[in-house]
Amino acid sequence: MEMMAKFWWLNLIRGLLALALGIILLVMPAIFSILLLVAFVGAYFLVDGIFALVFFFTHPRSNHRWWIFAEGIAGILAGIIVFVWPGMTAVFLLYFIAFWALITGIFQIIYAIAQWKTLPGKGWILTGGILSIIIGCILLSNPVAGALALMWVIAFYLVLFGMMLIIFSFVQLGKGKSAAPAATA
Repeated sequence: MEMMAKFWWLNLIRGLLALALGIILLVMPAIFSILLLVAFVGAYFLVDGIFALVFFFTHPRSNHRWWIFAEGIAGILAGIIVFVWPGMTAVFLLYFIAFWALITGIFQIIYAIAQWKTLPGKGWILTGGILSIIIGCILLSNPVAGALALMWVIAFYLVLFGMMLIIFSFVQLGKGKSAAPAATA
């Protein structure tokens, strides 16, 4: 616990960066937001990956810390890819999400129909599949509108994720402070 309290600020910084990026994307004009999204997301991936690695190396006795190491490496690699190919990254992301939505939607529908007699909640899976296909078709038929919608989703995600990390950092700090008197006794 003491180690968590010592480095609580890492998650606070991660959260503040995510929150700031999300708010910037929400308040800027749409055209500028899309242009900045790639650069900000790339920078966030890099910084988040670096902080995850700092957490990994500063918590040698933490259970399952190798997942944090993998997260850090993935973040750094994703950030590098975004900066090396910013235009391709934006286009690839949009089409990747569109095709993912189409493919998963088709499989959800097939599964719901194949298991119709035995699957509880089959209507939810069928509905999810139909919605996934609709989203995929919208993204493919109108990439500009899809990019704008995707930018809004990412912005809201960053705001929520940032708030979660900020709250978590203060929980870490509070747990460390409550454990500190017991450690000195």
